[in-house]
Amino acid sequence: MTTHTFLIELTTEELPPQALRTVAKNFATELALALQQAELAYGHLQWFATPRRLALKVQQLASQQPDKIVEKRGPALAQAFNLQGEPTQAAQKWAQSCQISLEQAERWHSPKGSWLRYCAQVTGAPASSLLLNQVNQALKNLKSVKLMHWGDHPFPFIRPLHAVVALLDEQLLEGEVLGIATSRTLTGHRFMGEASFTISHAEEYPKILLERGRVLADFAKRQAMIRREISKTATQLGSQVDLDESLLEEVTALVEWPVVLSARFDPQFLSVPAEALVHTMKRDQRYFPLYDHQGELLPQFIFVANIDPLDPSAIIHGNEQVIRPRLADAQFFFNSDRRQPLAALLPRLQTMLFQQQLGSLYDKAQRLQTLAGLIAAELQADPLQASRAALLAKCDLASHMVFESPATQGTMGMHYARADGEGETIAQAIQAHYQPRFAGDALPRELIACSVAIADKLDTLVGIIGIGAQPSGDKDPFALRRAALGLLRILIENRLPLALPPIIEAAITGYADQLTQPQLATTVLDFILNRLLYWYQEQGFSAALVQAVLARQRALPSDIDARIKALATFYTQPAAQALAAAHKRVSHLLAKVDLALLPASINVNLLQAPAEQLLAQQIRQLQHTLPPLLNTQAYSTALGQLAVLQPPLERFFTEVMVLVEDLPLRLNRLRLLDEIRELFLQIADISLLSASH
Repeated sequence: MTTHTFLIELTTEELPPQALRTVAKNFATELALALQQAELAYGHLQWFATPRRLALKVQQLASQQPDKIVEKRGPALAQAFNLQGEPTQAAQKWAQSCQISLEQAERWHSPKGSWLRYCAQVTGAPASSLLLNQVNQALKNLKSVKLMHWGDHPFPFIRPLHAVVALLDEQLLEGEVLGIATSRTLTGHRFMGEASFTISHAEEYPKILLERGRVLADFAKRQAMIRREISKTATQLGSQVDLDESLLEEVTALVEWPVVLSARFDPQFLSVPAEALVHTMKRDQRYFPLYDHQGELLPQFIFVANIDPLDPSAIIHGNEQVIRPRLADAQFFFNSDRRQPLAALLPRLQTMLFQQQLGSLYDKAQRLQTLAGLIAAELQADPLQASRAALLAKCDLASHMVFESPATQGTMGMHYARADGEGETIAQAIQAHYQPRFAGDALPRELIACSVAIADKLDTLVGIIGIGAQPSGDKDPFALRRAALGLLRILIENRLPLALPPIIEAAITGYADQLTQPQLATTVLDFILNRLLYWYQEQGFSAALVQAVLARQRALPSDIDARIKALATFYTQPAAQALAAAHKRVSHLLAKVDLALLPASINVNLLQAPAEQLLAQQIRQLQHTLPPLLNTQAYSTALGQLAVLQPPLERFFTEVMVLVEDLPLRLNRLRLLDEIRELFLQIADISLLSASH
């Protein structure tokens, strides 16, 4: 079958840069699904995206749908003809719907009955008659996109749509896409190249757009070009560049012809903390900051222009003029904040709401002061430093700098506390207590910082859940899932020996009588541990394995982690598989017994068979050697020692009858098996695992 190249390009007003890649990829996905539904085979589908266009190029596209035989089954023969053999009304209506006479229908017989049937040979429709419909379908199915209306245009889209190019090889597919008539006219760069020109063949795209329109339509190539030129420019300047990936993505979506340039700002602004300057450069101007080789911010930056002038000095000067008032504002806010110590901002938190039912940020700061001190004491850190850091942690939210640039919260508090002489430990804790802010973010490491971070997250969890506002479905307005996972990561990855139930109770106490939910401590613990379950599943651990550990340890996340990883490793060993099968047999036997009837200990005088004597000897030895290993969380070693039970346990089941008539003997043997189960229960409830783990 002959194949073709199909091109669809939408020219729009400026598309949202943060969503450009997502929109383009979703458009490609939806068109692929639409082509599949239309039974149009193709070889390769490529997407293109710039600030003012979305395009898809489909290569090796089938010229038409495949021919097929369509079976249309009619009424059963008993309902199709009366006793005289004449066709019924049901048969006649069916034949009319198939546009045939009853003589053309066949009598079809099967073990399940007999029916009228008609098999029609259907010729596949040409691709040219289907493509615009499939494009419209794909665009209407775009997900996670906010649509808008403009003028009196009847069809909404992400941004106003101005033109549509639709070619199948050299053929213009005449029609409409979202109410816009198709043409073969492309639009070039807004300031360079040809303003508009025609494309003769779909294969010319995107080369013709580059050569005549000065537009680099391939998003990936444009991004690679920007990355390469930024790195090259930084090297030429003898500096290091902060090549922020999210900023690179945004800048790529803002230009059609990238030109990388560098500029400077007044060195006097370096008196302002670097983070505030960097935030201003990145957020307000989309500039890439430069640093010296010691990591100190330089009064220089790199920016990406969307035009290539013969003399770039005017553009460079313009950007230097634009950044100056921005940095001057940052300098003004910083100097204004420094007229008073950070602690003086604490009363202002009384006017800033934490949550309507839970009071102000001042109330939260008071709770954090107590809770962080308690947590620090549990971690054998200085509770006074933790309390001080927690009290000051939210103060910078009342500062001019953070009010203007919320993303600098914590960071500005660190600088202000450091300048006030609060001490480096307290200053660092103020900055780090927000961490981790997102998946993969850095964690606080110092114990004081960890104490404040844990207190902050736990106070939010307890408060919001305590008023019945926990997340439902995919809605989590207070980011409680992120807070729970952040708390767990701090405890687990820092190996902190901090139990959850006591600090949950302490956090509840801090709210006095404000919280209304019953059994709140259990609800909060369950919520946190559910995040733990999801987290381990994302890492590839089975839910059953995690549940086996949680059945025995729910309080200490660092210990839960050690058990899960040891158990997962253990179950990759061949001996563990056999032991799991034997343990399942033990659990099966004990499930039929009232454990209250078992003797308090094994009666050695009733150990008759050599196999049970050997097994009892192994159990006694493990009861002596395991406790020191468990006390030091050496679970892998402990499980390795438990594996020695596998051969004597197999021999026991081969040579010994457990459920004998002699009651004392039967109960003694069951007690023997129960002590084996108890050994494993010190690590996890192995009965929840299958032998395949």
